[in-house]
Amino acid sequence: MRQDQFDALQERAEQLIDLFIEESDPQAWPGAGLQPAKMDKQTRGDRYWCKKDAVATLACAQRIVALVDQVRQKTAGGDDSPAAVSDGEDELDKEVAEAEAQAQALMDKVAREARKREFDRRVHGKP
Repeated sequence: MRQDQFDALQERAEQLIDLFIEESDPQAWPGAGLQPAKMDKQTRGDRYWCKKDAVATLACAQRIVALVDQVRQKTAGGDDSPAAVSDGEDELDKEVAEAEAQAQALMDKVAREARKREFDRRVHGKP
């Protein structure tokens, strides 16, 4: 990997983390301050999309940081072969799939908890 590529990756990770901080602010999501029962279907869907988008941004940033760390370790170990760094396409695909699975699991958990809260509120009158 060339130095300019390495520097660009570090800069991109910082940009994505800044973006994640903005995207993950619950006060900026549609329906901020409203109870789920008071939101219409569109607002709930938009809110869910905002959460999912923030998680995807974080997953992307995490993968870039992991790649930067991998390059740092190989450089520190004296392995300056470009093939050693770029030969992991299959591994990268697996990592992307794992990140997507983790993000989906997190979103499923959030949705499951929201459905349970709504059910408890409706059936048992719990807040």
